[in-house]
Amino acid sequence: MDTATLLPCLEPSRLAARIGRADSPLLLDVRRTPVFEASDRLLAGARHCPPESVAALATSEPPRPVVVYCAYGHEVSRGAAATLLAAGWDARWLAGGIEGGEPGVDDAGDVERWRSSAPVRIRKRPEFGAEGRRASRWITRARPKIDRVACPWLIRRFVDPRAEFFYAPAGEVLEQAQRIGAVAYDLEGAPVSHEGDRCSFDALLRLFELRSPALEQLASIVRGADTARLGIVPQAAGLLAVSLGLSRLHADDHAMLAAALPVYDALFEWCMAGQGETHTWAVHQPIIAA
Repeated sequence: MDTATLLPCLEPSRLAARIGRADSPLLLDVRRTPVFEASDRLLAGARHCPPESVAALATSEPPRPVVVYCAYGHEVSRGAAATLLAAGWDARWLAGGIEGGEPGVDDAGDVERWRSSAPVRIRKRPEFGAEGRRASRWITRARPKIDRVACPWLIRRFVDPRAEFFYAPAGEVLEQAQRIGAVAYDLEGAPVSHEGDRCSFDALLRLFELRSPALEQLASIVRGADTARLGIVPQAAGLLAVSLGLSRLHADDHAMLAAALPVYDALFEWCMAGQGETHTWAVHQPIIAA
């Protein structure tokens, strides 16, 4: 019996439903280095670990839930999953890999299913240090409120879970960015900033080619709150109120960021699956027997 077929496998549709959430599993891109370097894409939030380095990672980091993928979901990702499982990790390999299966090799029905429910992918941005190999660094103006919190949330959940964030006085951001090797954002003259009536959150979506209905909805909320156009969507006023309140509660910028990230997790969850839900308070009279 082929023991590889007994390894835990995850369907793309199930992974797609978890990407972007705070409890999303670690995503390991285990494509061989030449294959990885030839591609300009990776799954949202993934980090690259070439197959020959998986054993070292398995013993150097604490075991946790992980999904591994290669190009087509064949022997490379299955071997990596087996190594991680043997080291005590809760590991699964992604059916179809990042490409959604290999036509002519995998079953045509499987390929169609995998590709129709593919998880979100991002475009690599090596100029930002965001290509899945090392922790990226980002810096912006001090005293964040909306866009400067929404952007770190997007980066942490969809681009680089290991990203580091720094805050500095507005006049020092560009100089500090060069000194510490960070990407400046939400500042005039920065590589990532407002574009016309669009805010920095929109710019990140465009630069990383992140596309999903939920993210587009969230972008509208952020845009309305950040640019004082509260009529764009009703939720913008609520985000503005919560953001200003959090800013008053937290003098430390990193404490503000930590407190606000769950707000964006909740908004994203609502954008994903909660828009049809309503809430009312109804008084239920007791039934009195005749």
